[in-house]
Amino acid sequence: MLLGLLSDSHDHVLHIKQAVTIFKDESVDLVLHAGDFCSPFTIPPFEGLPLKGVFGNNDGDHYLLLEKFKEIGAEHMGTFGEFELSGERIALYHGTDHPITTALEVCSNYDIVVSGHTHKKKAKIVNDTLAINPGTVHGFGGEATVALVDTETMKVDFKELTG
Repeated sequence: MLLGLLSDSHDHVLHIKQAVTIFKDESVDLVLHAGDFCSPFTIPPFEGLPLKGVFGNNDGDHYLLLEKFKEIGAEHMGTFGEFELSGERIALYHGTDHPITTALEVCSNYDIVVSGHTHKKKAKIVNDTLAINPGTVHGFGGEATVALVDTETMKVDFKELTG
């Protein structure tokens, strides 16, 4: 399966739309957002994509974010999500508390751990777990990125967003 990963979009709708285009062009099977959408108006661009997300530390009105998720048929998992996909155990966490992120990566309970928060892309194997941070969709004047992950090969491909 092909996963589309993103985090820390921080209301940057132009980059969100670019990410959605990349995910559609690549025919991803599932999109995972590791939080910091910030405002509810950032959710509608994901309509038509299978989306799971979690809250980040900068997400505003949780109630309205959850409502927007419902409106587009997406799944919001609260502050932490775990699920199985094609035999792979996946954890999705914003990464607000670094010791928790590290514990998820080293505990060997998951095949893939997706986190954000640091705004720095990362893909490394910790024990037998792929620990990945897709970077920041916003960019904050630097590199804005999303990631594609093939769950069969565990190959990670970072894509840069422009504009």
